Amino acid sequence: MYQRDYILKMIAMVARMIGAILGLIKKGELTRATEDLDNLYYDALKQDAAFFRDIPEDKLTDTLLQDHNYTNGHLEILAELFNAEAVLLKAKGDYAGCNLYSRKSLKLFEFIDREQRTYSQERINLMNELKNRIA
Repeated sequence: MYQRDYILKMIAMVARMIGAILGLIKKGELTRATEDLDNLYYDALKQDAAFFRDIPEDKLTDTLLQDHNYTNGHLEILAELFNAEAVLLKAKGDYAGCNLYSRKSLKLFEFIDREQRTYSQERINLMNELKNRIA
């Protein structure tokens, strides 16, 4: 129970920080947004952003769940981080990178949606936004 509460608090904290990063992106402060996002990967998941970038899309959930003992909560945080990364790359004009991170984020959110079996309109809306961005 305590671990679940901790993960929920961590997800809420990460969501607030991502909101601030998205605000920086809207203001055009892309360098600062990049730095903050890179720091957030490590602060939230104890790994550099490069660690997650190097995991192939088709092995993402298996690698993190089996090889690194991540939980669904960790995957939800990573899905949010990947979405923010996609928004940042789009703002930088890197549409291929934006597409890759959008697909990775969507893959994680779809996995979470299947595994948690709890309805979340916010998650559904975000998955639809990701699908539209990918298309």
